[in-house]
Amino acid sequence: MITDIALLPRATARWLVHPRRDEDTLATPDYATLDDRDLATFAARGHEPAFRELLVRYERPVFSLVYRMVRNRTLAEDLAQEAFIRAFNAISSYKPSYKFSNWILKIANNHTIDHLRRKKLDTISIDGSPHARTPDEIDRSRVVVAGTDENPEQFVENRELGSEIEQAIGGLREEYRTVVLLRHVEGYAYDEIAEIMDLPLGTVKTYLHRARAELRHSLAHLAP
Repeated sequence: MITDIALLPRATARWLVHPRRDEDTLATPDYATLDDRDLATFAARGHEPAFRELLVRYERPVFSLVYRMVRNRTLAEDLAQEAFIRAFNAISSYKPSYKFSNWILKIANNHTIDHLRRKKLDTISIDGSPHARTPDEIDRSRVVVAGTDENPEQFVENRELGSEIEQAIGGLREEYRTVVLLRHVEGYAYDEIAEIMDLPLGTVKTYLHRARAELRHSLAHLAP
């Protein structure tokens, strides 16, 4: 993950270390007390502490999403770092009318999907990544297909199906897999998923419906 400014591109690193002169005269705020939108504004002005605070707030959720999509710790760390670099380089394009969390996750999601399409990675584990190093990491990396307003038993009986579910979810196209992960694993609302994936709300619901249908079909042989 990004822990040092040296990991950023040279131009970006120089910009962070040497902000514009007109910014030097601004009073130094308590960045930890600022909301995301204000932090993004300061970051766009070249304030390194604002970048660092945003990183602290969103390093884990970004990594969590990427990790569940690629199922490899080292790869997830690389992709998450690259996503943050992309976000920091494009911070001036962030619009405060959007939630920053959705904006950064959108960048991470798009970057990860691009990678999946290039590398054709199509495996996912519901029992935790083999690269997880602690019980907590194993628990966080599990896929739990559940929702507050859906009945996942319609297409999967329970976690005892193990590898069958793993193979079925891994076989979904990237967009369907993302919808399933964001909805059933991360617990995002439909409108937030639409914003993260830059899709109409109706398309998100359609993708989720189709993903469930594909999972039902893939797991039909398990029906009693």
